[in-house]
Amino acid sequence: MRTIKKYPNRRLYDTEISRYITVSDLRQLIVDGEEFGVVDVASGDDITRSVLLQIINEQENGGQPLFTTEILTNLIRFYGGTTQKMFTDYLDRSLSLFVEQQQSYQDRFAEFLGQSSVGVMSEMAKRNLEVWQDAQKNFLRSAGFSGDDSGASSKPSSKAGKKPTKE
Repeated sequence: MRTIKKYPNRRLYDTEISRYITVSDLRQLIVDGEEFGVVDVASGDDITRSVLLQIINEQENGGQPLFTTEILTNLIRFYGGTTQKMFTDYLDRSLSLFVEQQQSYQDRFAEFLGQSSVGVMSEMAKRNLEVWQDAQKNFLRSAGFSGDDSGASSKPSSKAGKKPTKE
């Protein structure tokens, strides 16, 4: 894994290429699939999460934001609540599944380029939706929600449907 050092003057140093880089360069490393960790030179602490949040903040403030105000408000509500761990696991699994489905979609698209694109796209969308629905049902069932396939009576059991609360 690549190591990035952050100095007290806020400069970032990429030890792999032996030069200073910018936050934009870090974002590009992420887009390119490079794994890295950021270490504060003064304390020796791993500050990767803090730097990643800085990158997200810069992306959200420039151009087309990914998170709506409602999403951000709901995220904040989960901190310290009884369901924080469950939500973290859910979000992690959902994003992983989404990334896998995107890769599968791209692979299938490349495979079927010579075939009828409308039929292929329709079939791929149907398969992706089925996989997503199965994953969501399994997660909700494990979280205490009804496993009813109709969706009409999927009500939370006990505390599962309440807003997160601090304890």
